[in-house]
Amino acid sequence: MRLRVEFTTEPFDLDEAPAHAVVAREVIEGAGLDAVDVGPFGNTAEGGADAVIAAVGALLRRGLEAGATRVSLQVNVVDGEAR
Repeated sequence: MRLRVEFTTEPFDLDEAPAHAVVAREVIEGAGLDAVDVGPFGNTAEGGADAVIAAVGALLRRGLEAGATRVSLQVNVVDGEAR
């Protein structure tokens, strides 16, 4: 199964990327996912279910440890069929 994750971390800082945003980007970029798009107001990535689920766990753990006070995320099946 292929999944797509969309996420944001807060609080926002438009002047400089906060530590939790930097950590989130590092987690996603290092997770071996494809179609990674990281931006100031939202981030997306796609990959196999196991890789996305592992990345989401690491993103939550490391992002909160780095100061995120809120993590919003959505995970969708993108290959058309949940098994």
